[in-house]
Amino acid sequence: MSVALKLSDVSKTFPVGRTLFGASKGSVKAVHPVTLSVPQGETLGIVGESGCGKSTLARMLVGLLEPTTGTIEIEGEALDTADPAVFGKKIQYVFQDPISSLNPRKTIRQVMDAPLRHLYGMGAADRARRIAEIFDSVNLREEFLDRYPHEFSGGQAQRIGIARALAAQARILILDEPVSALDVSVQAQVLNLLADLKQEFGLTYLFISHDLAVVEAVSDRIAVLYFGSVMEIGPADRVFARPSHPYTRLLAQSAPVVGRPLTEPEAQGTELPDPLNPPPGCAFAARCPLATERCRSEVPKLAPTGAGTEVACFHPLGAKD
Repeated sequence: MSVALKLSDVSKTFPVGRTLFGASKGSVKAVHPVTLSVPQGETLGIVGESGCGKSTLARMLVGLLEPTTGTIEIEGEALDTADPAVFGKKIQYVFQDPISSLNPRKTIRQVMDAPLRHLYGMGAADRARRIAEIFDSVNLREEFLDRYPHEFSGGQAQRIGIARALAAQARILILDEPVSALDVSVQAQVLNLLADLKQEFGLTYLFISHDLAVVEAVSDRIAVLYFGSVMEIGPADRVFARPSHPYTRLLAQSAPVVGRPLTEPEAQGTELPDPLNPPPGCAFAARCPLATERCRSEVPKLAPTGAGTEVACFHPLGAKD
């Protein structure tokens, strides 16, 4: 199976503050070196607490942020050397807030026209035909094309956002919290639509969300991020059912479930480490009930634990001592 996305030691560091003479006062490492591959046709879910680096990683994948280190390959082509027009035909971004991601001064037809005109140089007749096909694929009526973004509900606006990404004929979609702003019933409609489109067009998804149930339902594999690092990655039907990392178990215990009383999950604390003064060892050690001195001094690397799962932990759950 061909590889759609390949990341090699990709990281992102942001400078923090400036002195009177322009020197940086410090830096924050939003994403620590990440290495992973996403096969063509896979849905990789990415989960973690707010501030763990999910959206920063997503923005690097589509070229909105430049990586500090490492390389990103889209279908075998390095992102830093790609022609933006060629690159835009391969990968597109679907934003969390569907309405604010659309230009309020342009009609939906104008929004849809842009990628077809700039990326493919299509004539007016070809653009009209292609837009009609895409709108039919996302179950929207053509009469919507002459309206403005504020005239649509959240679910309709998200369908338009998906349609805009499909207009570029991209084969990889980065879905950043695509249903978090929608009602539950509308979420189901959009998720079913994404599943249908994936089959119809052979798409590859990176699905970023804090909703564990949604991610587990739509993903083939799941990567768990904490403090900018991948703590665990493995098959979706295994990661939360039989977590290998204590942080993954904490996430699963924290997720609300209908019929189950809310209880305090097993953890030593609730605060993330200070990004300006990160700990020397495992970032989760201060909250982990299994942490040892080794965890507080040495950073664990991802290592296979069996059944296609990799975990960055010296004391994975279920391991025999």
